[in-house]
Amino acid sequence: MPRKPGHAQGHPERPRLIVGISGASGAIYGARLLELLVPLPVETHLVMSRSAELTLALETDLKPADLQARADVVHKIGDLAASISSGSFPTLGMIVAPCSIRSMAEIATGATTTLLTRAADVTLKERRRLVLLVRETPLHTGHLRTMTALSEMGAVIAPPVPAFYARPQSLAEMIDQTLGRVLDLFSLEAGGVKRWGEPSAEKDRRPRSKPRRGEV
Repeated sequence: MPRKPGHAQGHPERPRLIVGISGASGAIYGARLLELLVPLPVETHLVMSRSAELTLALETDLKPADLQARADVVHKIGDLAASISSGSFPTLGMIVAPCSIRSMAEIATGATTTLLTRAADVTLKERRRLVLLVRETPLHTGHLRTMTALSEMGAVIAPPVPAFYARPQSLAEMIDQTLGRVLDLFSLEAGGVKRWGEPSAEKDRRPRSKPRRGEV
């Protein structure tokens, strides 16, 4: 369910988490992430690129307003004076879902041109957790070197790779498993994650016996 109106006020008593959505394919990751965060005890700050709005329209039936309604605070992509552009504004960190190669490159070099990449750069310099759901394949050497540089700076590179051991029955389950593991990095529990070695996962991995003759 969407959050109540009042985005501009914020709730400083709750830890803040920045959600960036860039123009890479996979806008549903950012959209679903915001939905999963609604009931959790965090204040979400959304910044969405113009390319992300286009991708959202191409890949889903959602509109930018739908995503904005799920966030506590919404920032314009060109507002470089926004609170999240300063290290003095405390946050848990930032998730960019999905993260385009262009955004990744800007973050890696520090030559940021939008609020999204500026906020990510600030997250790095303040030694806060930055998680990038880089969405591209195949990757050439330049991409890989950029990822290495970001990893060395402290970022977590987390391509949205499906976990087939969880035996997902739908695309929605695959998305939730990925995002649940991302939220684990912030010690946030959204539910729905099938974990290796836990009873539910063990049950899913048990061989299924064939029905006997006469059984339905």
